[in-house]
Amino acid sequence: MNQSTNKQDLVITRIFDIPVELVWKAWTDPKLVMLWWGPADYISPQCEIDFREGGKYLFCMRAPKEQGGLDYYSTGVYEKIVPLERLEFTQSLADKDGNVVNPIEVGMPPDFPKEIKFVIEFKAQGDNTELIITEHDWTLGQMSKYAVIGMNQSLDKLAASIGSL
Repeated sequence: MNQSTNKQDLVITRIFDIPVELVWKAWTDPKLVMLWWGPADYISPQCEIDFREGGKYLFCMRAPKEQGGLDYYSTGVYEKIVPLERLEFTQSLADKDGNVVNPIEVGMPPDFPKEIKFVIEFKAQGDNTELIITEHDWTLGQMSKYAVIGMNQSLDKLAASIGSL
């Protein structure tokens, strides 16, 4: 952690009882992403992926009705793809057309990053997979805590939905 900028990387490690090939597909196949993307009680009604280095993606998550039922979009660019081993990509908030939006303009607090660099590592362990997610340069604060909670809830959904395939 760099004390002078109050930034840190968020790292989440998870072991899945799922072969690496299927965990990989869960991150790269739009139909599978829609099964688990978003925190608990959210659904993912839309996912578009141009899966190649330099390709873009657009993910949508919809809040439950009791939380307003709004759609939230994120987009980014795949920077590095090592099949079954590593994904590197950026992520920003977006509108429904995939245009990057300023987080403050959509009601997010000032500590919400305009762009997050993700590194996802997939490590085969027999029939299991170790997944290591690193989200770089978050400002310490409430939003970084929510990011960890939301990703862990999404990964719980991934395990439940993909593990049953």
